[in-house]
Amino acid sequence: MSDALSEDGSDINQDDSQEDVMTPAELIAKLEEAWLNEKFSPELLENKSEVVECVMEQLTHMEANLQRVKKGDAKAGFHRMEIDRIRYVLSSYLRSRLQKIEKFFPHVLEREKSRAEGQLSLLSPEEFAFAKEYYANTETYLKAVALKRMPPNLQTVDMLKAVPEPCLDSFVFLRVKERQENMLIEPETEEQRDFVVDLEEGSQHLMRYRTIAPLVLSGAVQLI
Repeated sequence: MSDALSEDGSDINQDDSQEDVMTPAELIAKLEEAWLNEKFSPELLENKSEVVECVMEQLTHMEANLQRVKKGDAKAGFHRMEIDRIRYVLSSYLRSRLQKIEKFFPHVLEREKSRAEGQLSLLSPEEFAFAKEYYANTETYLKAVALKRMPPNLQTVDMLKAVPEPCLDSFVFLRVKERQENMLIEPETEEQRDFVVDLEEGSQHLMRYRTIAPLVLSGAVQLI
């Protein structure tokens, strides 16, 4: 990960003096941001495997520190609650991603297959293996219980057509982190002119996901 953790965190990279130092609190904030975006977006977002790995290392570090706390120390209970809270957020983030992979698996694999060179991967290596296995198991199951009993001309199925795509026109709540000017909300149609607004930093809105999807990826807005 390009950002290094401070000495209180799980990793220190001293090879590049220009690298930004990330505190454990900033790392957890990044995880929570990724979690909320993934939880409320209708589509699967780019994976944050580097954040996940750093958080897991941080949890190991926190567990080790907790073992050194004296028995009966009141601080131990608070530290344990914080560890459990972080584990919940991490588990919920990964679970949300797996649920979307299961729901949209052919479209997820197609996006991963067609991504441009140098573009960030949609799936982690483990998620990619899971998606391929899920695809193969689904095909095997359909053939065993249904397709082999169909007429020969109906014994194949196009998964991309059979499985619904994510609904990018669904509405989401968001908080603006970086001011956006002349944001096109609705394109011009025969019934109405195009609708353009300025999004002020800190403001909250209910908008169509398709409109603000690029801002979610860039970090300019946060889904809530």
